[in-house]
Amino acid sequence: MQRTSLLASALLAFSLSGLATAQQTETFVSVTSADNQSQGFAMVLATQMAEQKAAVRILLCGPAAQLALKTYEPAALKPRNVTPKQMMQGLIKNGATVEVCALFLPNVDRTPADLIEGVAVAKPAEVATYMLKSGVRTFGF
Repeated sequence: MQRTSLLASALLAFSLSGLATAQQTETFVSVTSADNQSQGFAMVLATQMAEQKAAVRILLCGPAAQLALKTYEPAALKPRNVTPKQMMQGLIKNGATVEVCALFLPNVDRTPADLIEGVAVAKPAEVATYMLKSGVRTFGF
């Protein structure tokens, strides 16, 4: 009887540990800086997190939201000679969620049609709910 109970406990512990490791890390990256290198490093770290199987959600606000505009082209960064925008597009291609803050477009006289493919306008209530979720790791640049 003790052996059966010990075996059942071991199986339960093993299955619960499998659930814990199966949960995906969720990240929220807020980028507001106008600085090209800060934007670039935010995308480098977001890419690294995605490569480590984290779900990545990026919110672009203020000057950083220009990265989402079709007409905006930031300078390339060494050593790979890619722009923050190109890195962000790679993240989108690999499943990251990218949004501009709801205040951006109306305050720069633009519309959602001016955004690159894969970028949406954030809905504040949805963003707040996501940020408050237990386990979401938040990073700001």
